[in-house]
Amino acid sequence: MRTIRKGAEPSTLTAWKRTNPHGRYNQLTDDIRRIIRQYALEEQFYLCAYCCQQIQDIDACHNEHLEAQHLNPGRTLDFSNIVASCNTPNQCGDAHQSQHLPLTPLMTECETELRFKISGRVEGLSDRASVTIQVLNLGDHEKNNRTLIEKRKQLSNALLWKNGVDPDQGLEQEELLNLLITDLSQPQNDRMEPFTPVVINILRSWLQSISKSVQD
Repeated sequence: MRTIRKGAEPSTLTAWKRTNPHGRYNQLTDDIRRIIRQYALEEQFYLCAYCCQQIQDIDACHNEHLEAQHLNPGRTLDFSNIVASCNTPNQCGDAHQSQHLPLTPLMTECETELRFKISGRVEGLSDRASVTIQVLNLGDHEKNNRTLIEKRKQLSNALLWKNGVDPDQGLEQEELLNLLITDLSQPQNDRMEPFTPVVINILRSWLQSISKSVQD
């Protein structure tokens, strides 16, 4: 995951809520839902809020309520509760449904409590992270989501190679790691390449290993 910083809601949503003070999300027109989705996509640099695979356009994703509509009907029109999720079956928003999500991409800890590996797997470093991985089916074990694990491995490795890093060898120069993290954190043409936050997470793990070895 990558921390999402929500901006102001679309003016069309604001206007609709003003004229429908007791309205709910399921009453919105398709046009307004698409506008919400476009806003969310732009905030996320066209990455899925959960798995960070790339989303090409608004027809390849859906409006996802972090706090499920069934759990809190009063927040169905709260733009700060809506992100864009990929449409992958049995994963991300499709897997979430109405389950409680203890760790969300609006929390900065989502970048530190999930640890991604070169193998493509993800590990939860806290109880809430482990629960979130299971709820969203983000690939902690091959038996749960082999397809995502393999896709994440291949595209993350491709991004590392693109930036001159051999995934099998890693990178042991602290200065170069920091420069690469900075470069990858900057969207290009308002978009990020698929799984960029995953690669950044891996690079930060390498940095931590270097710091630990120096201390030892």
